[in-house]
Amino acid sequence: MVKLELQKDLARHLRGGHPWVYSRAIEKPPQKLEAGEIVDVVERGKFVARGYYDPHSAIAVRVLTRDPADAIGANFWRRRIAKAIALRRAYVPFDGDTTCVRLVHGEGDGLPGVVIDLYGKFAVLKLYSAGLAPHRSFILDALRGEVALDGIYGRDQESAVSLAGGGSSSGEDDSSDDDERPSKGQLLWGQEPPDPIVVKEHGVQLAVDVRRGQKTGFFLDQRDNRLALRKYAKGRGRAVNCFSYTGGFSLQAALGGAREVISIDRDASALSLARKNFELNGLDPAKHGFVAADVLEWLSDRKDEKTRFDLIVLDPPAYAKTQKAVPAAIDGYASLHRAALNVLAPGGILATASCSARVSPEEFLGAVREAAGKTHADLQLLEERRQPVDHPMQLAFPEGRYLKFFVFRRGD
Repeated sequence: MVKLELQKDLARHLRGGHPWVYSRAIEKPPQKLEAGEIVDVVERGKFVARGYYDPHSAIAVRVLTRDPADAIGANFWRRRIAKAIALRRAYVPFDGDTTCVRLVHGEGDGLPGVVIDLYGKFAVLKLYSAGLAPHRSFILDALRGEVALDGIYGRDQESAVSLAGGGSSSGEDDSSDDDERPSKGQLLWGQEPPDPIVVKEHGVQLAVDVRRGQKTGFFLDQRDNRLALRKYAKGRGRAVNCFSYTGGFSLQAALGGAREVISIDRDASALSLARKNFELNGLDPAKHGFVAADVLEWLSDRKDEKTRFDLIVLDPPAYAKTQKAVPAAIDGYASLHRAALNVLAPGGILATASCSARVSPEEFLGAVREAAGKTHADLQLLEERRQPVDHPMQLAFPEGRYLKFFVFRRGD
């Protein structure tokens, strides 16, 4: 077993449960160590943790265990994946009104870099580190042993791992590919998935493109927040869903009672799937709007036209993928919310989200507060929400606490 010595006083974070060892924390970088090789991280020769090595990332070692007796092999992957899936079976059943769920959530499940999403009878495996490639067969075998599947599709993110950010599979802003080309896909086992796969989310039918869609095909972390939006749509006239992707929030707004829902996204192919999703749920797309446009430009044009909306949803891609980008991200959030508040009617609902882990809830709320002040909008906070139970967070890994979702009502 290769041993990597930590620099002085850095072991306490690992002993406390943090799963990352940055390359700069290692006393002597290893020579000719292959990606995926299992290594021991030590302090003055004493065992601290065991994990897999990645020479291509700023995160040199992702910790798998702190037990020196824990061997990393087929049994290890089987136990960890079984434990993760048991959590979902207990709290997020995926055989009834919801047939899409995250089965493994990277660091949150003690499997850093591994994401497995389930869409009906098909699983999508996404690996966020080149160090996981040698262990792929163990992961596939363990997954097949726990869930009855027709096929497993791979959407590796190895090429998008940033030497600055490291590539977190739990903190969505590090691993976000919202504004990047979809990662390379391939069939790993079984049948080719349908194009698209039709699944259910709280009884709502959704068409998911696992080959070309963002992430693994859909944003499962907003599942419960989409359902929560439905009650705020009752009796609303015009609603707009900004950064709509394939229309998840749009569907809930329309099903909740909004008379007209306009979905805005730059991706015309995603909007085409949004139209299909409306049809799947008995909603006439012709009674709603699907616009391929830049959100800020579109909102600005509506202000000039003096158009007002009763419900606005803001679910943008990550604004801060590095710590240096945080100030600009906060300014960006403030600008976006100013544009939205300029067209939100009195008594209207603003539902807004941030998936940037580096932007704290307080900083995000500060950006909304600034926008409210500059637009003279009196905002009342109705609800604050996070990611769902199938996206768990380890307390020692605050980077995994990424999703913020707030619902406001504008004063009359």
